[in-house]
Amino acid sequence: MGPGFTERQFRDALGLFPTGVAIVAARVGETLLGATISSFNSVSLSPPLILFSLSRSALSASLWRSAEAFSITILGEGDRELSNRFAKAGADKWQGIDPLISDEGIPLLPAGVATFMCRTYAVHDGGDHDIFIGRAFSFSTSAGEPLLFYRGKYRHLKPPLETPLETPLGLDHVLRGW
Repeated sequence: MGPGFTERQFRDALGLFPTGVAIVAARVGETLLGATISSFNSVSLSPPLILFSLSRSALSASLWRSAEAFSITILGEGDRELSNRFAKAGADKWQGIDPLISDEGIPLLPAGVATFMCRTYAVHDGGDHDIFIGRAFSFSTSAGEPLLFYRGKYRHLKPPLETPLETPLGLDHVLRGW
């Protein structure tokens, strides 16, 4: 017996959670890999672990599972075209892009508001996706606002709410866990 909802209904409900947009990139042999993701998350501060997931039906799924290291670039508001390019299946995503190649052989995009370089720490079964956990060994940040995704569309940050969060312990206590 299946759930009481369709995959589309489930996807639409998940779309109510706004996310950032990022591109994960790796090199396996001479092949450059790249994919737009919204499933990027911190896992642990000590050790510094992050995760992302990729569909097992992706054309390059087996190559991703053999990647020893990867970069994740959090895209900025001006990076929509890059996001669209790397979201397409089977296209020559790297055509016209001259990635920087790190000393570790990891492709780095000349874009975004933050880039993390990671070594693959673990890959786990995530149903129809693989969950990749990476151990960050370097990162860089730059100015700008992140590209956001909400309800199937790109969005941008609005000015912060002016109403302070009311808590008897103060805002610092609430945000410390973030």
